[in-house]
Formats: sequence, structure tokens, C-alpha cells
Amino acid sequence: MWRRVSVFILSCVVAVAILAYMLLRIWDQLLETLARADPRYLVLAIVICSVGWWMRGWRYRYILATLEVKVTLAFSTACILVSQTANLALPARLGDLIRIFILRHEQETPYEIGLSSLVVERVFDVLMVAVLGLLSLPFVLGAPPWIYPLVVLPILLSGIFFLVLMMTGKLTARHRVLAFLLRMMEGMRRASLSLRSVAVLGASSILIWMMDVLACTAVVLMFGQAVPFPVIVLAIVVGNLVKAIPLTPGGVGTYEAAVAVTLLLAGMSQEAATLIAILDHLIKNAVTLAGGILSIAFLGTWVVSVIKKAFRSGGGDEGNGDSA
Repeated sequence: MWRRVSVFILSCVVAVAILAYMLLRIWDQLLETLARADPRYLVLAIVICSVGWWMRGWRYRYILATLEVKVTLAFSTACILVSQTANLALPARLGDLIRIFILRHEQETPYEIGLSSLVVERVFDVLMVAVLGLLSLPFVLGAPPWIYPLVVLPILLSGIFFLVLMMTGKLTARHRVLAFLLRMMEGMRRASLSLRSVAVLGASSILIWMMDVLACTAVVLMFGQAVPFPVIVLAIVVGNLVKAIPLTPGGVGTYEAAVAVTLLLAGMSQEAATLIAILDHLIKNAVTLAGGILSIAFLGTWVVSVIKKAFRSGGGDEGNGDSA
């Protein structure tokens, strides 16, 4: 119990330490840089983020439909917002599991189907954001060598994932756990291996990540910075790939550091790069939190008890919840 609590506390301390270090380095220029910000672009960034969440809801609804789970766009969007809101505080992206229980409660969806939908969504997210990064790299001069493996590795791992799905299509098992895993993989094949699914999920994922890029672009314009668009694309790619490693709750701290470092490639001042990175993530998290609260009201207050169980599981109650 105490080990899990200490890990959670340590991850929060790491997040706060990274942000504090970044802000302290620009403290003298902080107010001056903020004073130059144009609030109209703040509104634009919020609108773009909100539209992006509905696009994510549409994609998740499509994934569920391929698994013969019929839901409304409002329901699928609410599922995502609740789980992502929980991820802002839970370690190791345990908030994603909340979606499985929502689907079980509202649609009587088997757990293996719910898990299949999560894995397919996550794979296409990571794959398409890495593809965007790969496409932007030729237009970014002076990109450091460490960025290349960061972008290429997720593409290779995604290729292995799809290869494993294709090779395990005819396997059967009597063991309960193995049978569960094979049913999961069958769901993943149904949701992701058809030409139509690859086209729809690939295109929608690219559009979703472009909304993320456009939101960051609005923040860049808010501070009157002139940054090549491929650099902003690469910053979002690097930030989200680093964020995918669950070192801190919601990727707070690690995302900001990765985005700021990438923006510095364009010759941006340290204070502007730091504030853009922090505000970009803050706006996106604030929209997520607001959407999560509204989604809980939409789905029903019973969702709160599911979130509490997830918090206890993530925070240290042994045997009191599922784990990824």
C-alpha cells in the first residue's frame, strides 16, 4: 500500500519540480512576457480544444461500432472526457480503465471488448502522432539526433502490434486468461485490420492531432511569436510521445519540458518557449477537466464511485480495483 502511495507522491513531486524549475529560469521576464499576450487567441485555443474532443468522441464511437457497440456521439465523447480527466491525477493512465466500467454499466459491454476499444484507440493515437512527427522532421533544421528514435520507435512498435494481430487470428485456448486475451485480440482485429478501419481511424487520428497542433499554434500567436508550422507540429509530437511514458500524472511537467525544448529549436526565447509550453498544456487540461465535470453530470453521479475506486487502486488500496 505505502509503496503505491509513495510512487504516486513521487510522480507528483517530479511534475511540480519540473514546472518550478522551468518557471524559475524565466521568473524575471515572466510578467513582461505575459503582459504581451493577446487574450483573443486564448479563446481560439479553447474553441479548438473543444472541437478536438468531439472529434475524439466520433472516432471512439466508430471503434465501438466496429465492435457492435452502438452509442451516441455524446456518450462516446463523455466516456473519453471522464477517463482523461481521471488521468490528470491517476498514475500510469489508470483513468483509461474507467471507460471499461462505464461501457459495462451503460451498455453491458464485455470487459474484453472495452479493453479492445482502448488499445485500438491508443495504438492509432501513438502511430499517427509519430507519423506526423516523421513528416515534419525534413522541414525542421537542426533537429537533435535523439528526436529520430523517439519518432521512429512508435511506428516500428505499431507495425509489430499489427503483425502479431494478424499472426494470432487462428489461435484458440482453454485457459481462462489466455481465452480472455484471445477474445481481446479478436476485437482488436475487427476494429483495426480492415482497409476501411485503417483509412477511417488513420485519417481521423491525423485530424485529431492537427487540432492539437492548431491549439498550440493559437498559443504561439497569443505571444506574437513567428514559428515555422513544422516546428509546432514536431513540438506537439515530441511532447505527446514523451507524455505517453507515464512518469507523472497526466504527463504534467514532462510534456511542458519536451514542448519547450523543441520550440527552442526555432530560435524562440526561453521565456516565450516556456510559457507557450506551460499554457498550451494548461489550456488543454482545463478544457479536459471542464468537459469531464460536464460528462459526469451527463452520465450520472454513479460514475464518481467508479473514479473513487480507481483512485484507491492507483493510490494504494490493495485488491480494490483493476490494473492495466
